[in-house]
Amino acid sequence: MEPLTEQQIRASFVNCSKGEAKRLNVPRSLSELPWEQLDFLGWRDPQSRVRGYVVAEVDGTPYGIVLRATDGSAGTPRKNLCTLCLTPHGSGGVVLMVAPRAGKAGQNGDSVGTYMCADLQCSLYVRGKKVSDQGRLPESLTVEQQVGRLTDNLAAFLRRVRG
Repeated sequence: MEPLTEQQIRASFVNCSKGEAKRLNVPRSLSELPWEQLDFLGWRDPQSRVRGYVVAEVDGTPYGIVLRATDGSAGTPRKNLCTLCLTPHGSGGVVLMVAPRAGKAGQNGDSVGTYMCADLQCSLYVRGKKVSDQGRLPESLTVEQQVGRLTDNLAAFLRRVRG
């Protein structure tokens, strides 16, 4: 992923108002991020345990979405699998992330969701730079093919959000 500025990040959001995008908490040290290892920029809001954000390039244009994590504390602890990168995690490592749809649909309360790594660091898990408490599933795909699958899965989710 190409490095983005704070202004580019804020301007990329498609499922919130410009005022909301202006107020959201962007990571402080953008210049220190491992951009060359990121397929998308994902982060959780340090001031809210339920808010998260994803910015990904689709056809050379950055698209950002606001996410809300569901509270996964109910029920029996269990292992889960991220639907983007297919990394298994123990209890709490994968959460249902829900995004309001862009435009009128989102204003009317329509949303879409998918199960994602709770820390939104799928790119680093796929590349082996971060390790889940459950490790990685054995795969016959190369890292490049796994990255391709990750970006395809994320692009499909972004299409659902954008409508």
